[in-house]
Amino acid sequence: MTARSVQGVAATAMAGVLAAGAVACSAPGGAGGAKDSLVVGLANEPETLSPLLGYGKDGNSKIFDGLLRRDAGMKLRPALAAELPKVTDDGRTYTYKLRQGVTFSDGKPFSAKDVVFTYRTILDEKTNNAAKGELDAIDKVTAVGDDTVVFALKYPYAAFAERTVLPIAPEHAAKGQDVNTGSFNTAPIGTGPYVLTGWSKGEKLTFKANPTYWRGEPKVKKLTMAIIKDDDVRATRLRSGDLDGAILPPNLAKGFKGDKARVTITARTTDFRGVTLPTAHKVTGDLAVRRALDLAVDRAAMVDKLLEGAGRAGYGPVPTDSPWFAKGTERPHDLEKAKKLLDDAGWRPGDGGIREKDGQRASFTLWFPAGDKLREEHALAYASDAKKAGIDVKVQSGTWEVIEPRMKDDAVLAGGGNPADPDFDLYNLLHSSLALDGFNNMAAYADPAVDKALEEGRRSGDKAAREAAYDAVQRGLADNPGYTFLTHVDHLYVMNDAWQDPTTQVEPHDHGLGAGPWWNVEDWQPKK
Repeated sequence: MTARSVQGVAATAMAGVLAAGAVACSAPGGAGGAKDSLVVGLANEPETLSPLLGYGKDGNSKIFDGLLRRDAGMKLRPALAAELPKVTDDGRTYTYKLRQGVTFSDGKPFSAKDVVFTYRTILDEKTNNAAKGELDAIDKVTAVGDDTVVFALKYPYAAFAERTVLPIAPEHAAKGQDVNTGSFNTAPIGTGPYVLTGWSKGEKLTFKANPTYWRGEPKVKKLTMAIIKDDDVRATRLRSGDLDGAILPPNLAKGFKGDKARVTITARTTDFRGVTLPTAHKVTGDLAVRRALDLAVDRAAMVDKLLEGAGRAGYGPVPTDSPWFAKGTERPHDLEKAKKLLDDAGWRPGDGGIREKDGQRASFTLWFPAGDKLREEHALAYASDAKKAGIDVKVQSGTWEVIEPRMKDDAVLAGGGNPADPDFDLYNLLHSSLALDGFNNMAAYADPAVDKALEEGRRSGDKAAREAAYDAVQRGLADNPGYTFLTHVDHLYVMNDAWQDPTTQVEPHDHGLGAGPWWNVEDWQPKK
């Protein structure tokens, strides 16, 4: 789980504060409202709308465009760049020719200086962007006239082009104010298909179509993102007609089966659920306990019962159907072997069957964010499986503000995943330099061999060398599991059946306005 995604969730208010008519001014077409309006219910809210602080860094930001964008098949396509970059100097120089005639929503022209301003500001040490390490490869970025930008890299970072879906901010609007606290963070200006018209924190964000958008004005003229943290409330508001679409967990999405006015869309993802195992804790820091938990969990049962088949067993951050997955790192459900590992390590059954070692009871606390039913179910299933091996897991819920200061010693039902490149997720999740850095490396995982392989994977420009590096990372993680990975979750969206052939991309963990069927809402056409 990235710093950005968790902090975004932390910013949300409880759904109960949402008035029933919070989005009534933009009633869904399926409820008799305007045909060119869309209201979607989402679980999390951005902390900022400034790309300088991390908003939209993985694309589909709606307000902004990047130099490149991803299509339905996750292939890179030109956006503010007129073409894909020219790569020279053995992978150390990327040259982008820019699209001509593009303007920001305030009418000012877009040029190379805006690209340079954006990247230099993000990399400035004074900028509080938790994801700036993702641009570590950049040595310098320069403008050549108004229509060309050149990135010089410190090393041949093979995934660099994937990073340039990052949104571009206008220098004229964002410069000259405090990047961390200035008005641009809540009143942004971009080149994207939509313009922000309002933001009621904890309730909703509203947008209107950008009439001067360089790809053409969207058919969906008014867009509302309703922030509804609680899964049950989101389902209720969708059923009442207050929403046109929403992301729902499997047990709630199935309640709409047979509804002829709505369609359920499944998005394949790299979104994992897993349990952090803090190295500072006397129980979860014990390698034998970590290995035993890895064998004690019944992943197949979780996929069947919790996800109702909408997902896969997870053995690490990389899904089993990814070309980057290290085959052979699957771990079977083997309760007897788990018990033997604990026996051999000196963890003996004590009162109530809970194991003890040197006076230490095999017990720890596992937190999950309140209102997230799917994480709650994963946490309870995990605790049940652990107890069969003699390990007591106490499940607690709370806000992220409550959970964060406890992460050093308590476990967390975490999520994460990014489909663009294995570096994007593995490095932040596992590298020891990022231990408890915001919501990066939440388990404070530290393995020198894994660190070395992560660095090799990040710095190599050779695909075979990168495959070998990430294979080593996954095998190291299987041997020394700093997390118990449980499942990879398919995202389920239920929406009114009013638009032509909606699609989804392979999705990351973050599922906001840039994901789901509305990833390309600016291209939607009304159903005929």
